[in-house]
Amino acid sequence: MIDSVPQKTKTTNNPMMTSKPTAEHPPALSGLSGKSHPFLPVVAPVPTPAPVPTEVTLPQAKVRSFSLRASERLLVLGLVDLLLLNLALIVALAPATGFEATADNILANNKWFITLIVAWLGCATFFDCYSLMRAASTLASVRNTILATIATTAVYLLIPYLTPPLTSRGAIFYFFGLALVLLVGWRVIYARVFIQPMFQQRALIVGAGAAGSALIKAMQTIPQRAANPFRGTGYEIVGLIDDDLRLRGETIEGVNVLGNYETMAETVKALRINELILAITNSQSISDEMMNALLQCREMGLRVVTMATVYERLTGRVPIDYVGRDLYMVLPMDDSAIERAYKIIKRLIDMLFALVGLVVMGLAMVPIAIANQLTSPGPLLYKQRRVGQGGKTFEVYKFRSMRPDAERGTGAVWARKGDDRITPAGRILRKSRLDELPQFINILKGDMSLIGPRPERPEFVNALSLMIPYYRARHAVKPGLTGWAQVKFGYGSTHEDSRIKLEHDLYYVKHASPLLDIVITLQTPLIMLLGKGT
Repeated sequence: MIDSVPQKTKTTNNPMMTSKPTAEHPPALSGLSGKSHPFLPVVAPVPTPAPVPTEVTLPQAKVRSFSLRASERLLVLGLVDLLLLNLALIVALAPATGFEATADNILANNKWFITLIVAWLGCATFFDCYSLMRAASTLASVRNTILATIATTAVYLLIPYLTPPLTSRGAIFYFFGLALVLLVGWRVIYARVFIQPMFQQRALIVGAGAAGSALIKAMQTIPQRAANPFRGTGYEIVGLIDDDLRLRGETIEGVNVLGNYETMAETVKALRINELILAITNSQSISDEMMNALLQCREMGLRVVTMATVYERLTGRVPIDYVGRDLYMVLPMDDSAIERAYKIIKRLIDMLFALVGLVVMGLAMVPIAIANQLTSPGPLLYKQRRVGQGGKTFEVYKFRSMRPDAERGTGAVWARKGDDRITPAGRILRKSRLDELPQFINILKGDMSLIGPRPERPEFVNALSLMIPYYRARHAVKPGLTGWAQVKFGYGSTHEDSRIKLEHDLYYVKHASPLLDIVITLQTPLIMLLGKGT
């Protein structure tokens, strides 16, 4: 495999030819008739290496018209959604208000359309309509689109002044019905048409080792017997390239190894490849020949991206086992003025939300206290040591959801499914995440942020840091009340769960931005409503 490239030696498959003598293997002496020579040690015969395949049949490249990258797919999805939604509004307004769709009228009433766009983007994000994996599934896409359309219509009609006077029920149902038909129809077309090979990025994975195999597994969204098991990813993985000649012709996770660096340029041309995905965990293991082949392909106009980049884009996780010792693959290295401004604005938003959250906590405290006392008498609040930014510990506040003596005799242990330490009222609190409301106190104090990796107990941090690479990197930012791992993965109580959660946390640490914060904020209520808490 490419991470440990073997020394290449010339061999021959002709049995009539003999290899050249070396000091390690001296030439055979004639006239001995198979007897031992008195002055030379007995040398065992050297086995002939297995012949290396010299030719691999390349898959036939079909004629292609378009190939869309992930960003281009999102742009197409979003633009068509917004065009159809605004078209539905214009058509619905005509009979209800006599609105004429002229440029002057649209500009004069632009607030109607801008408000509709904002409402749709918020509701569509809430229902995860812009996940490319979900958009490629007809059933999931239609379901989420219907829910987002219902929510958008409801939100839009509740906003005064910024929306048109759709006062009659007929006009409202006309707008909703037309928007639903147009959006669902478009999403079905996307799920059926845009997953076809002509719209996919044709890619070769360079490296048939563990990293390449892991990427293929992550990309396979439907069984391998299907025409394109990578349909939801926007890719068509045509094959693998690896320096290990013994792998040529082999199949890795259903994908063929087509050759090595010597044939890379020819393979790229023959198969009309758009992109090379570099699945090599140790950049020092790339040979000069391989580097020159990659540069040649780049000169030909191909995009060359790393396995980690593609993996992150498709899964929302940093592949911690395949980033080597390159810190820039895990942590952000830039501390620009924009980054500093983002942190200041985020802190101001944290304080605003904390004040509102404390009001909500005050309203919820009485019924929660009554429920707690009825099911498990004891204190309402409790505090616990957690690890925060920079590895510093702080006291986190929560509504009690376990028996007061929950850890007597056991010490710090993860809560598990069906844990008998959790009280009946506590089970509801944990499912809905209402037990976290007192952490608005921590946010106001500056120990936590509204969004970030969830803080862990020092006992768990010390243990997991020894088992999982880059675990302490999650402490590069403030812990949060909710986070990327919470909306994408949920609760975990095993070592493997902690590993997956860390990959999500590091994705947030690396890509933290106002847009990502908005996505997490919008999707958190859905997690609470569905009861996907701890």
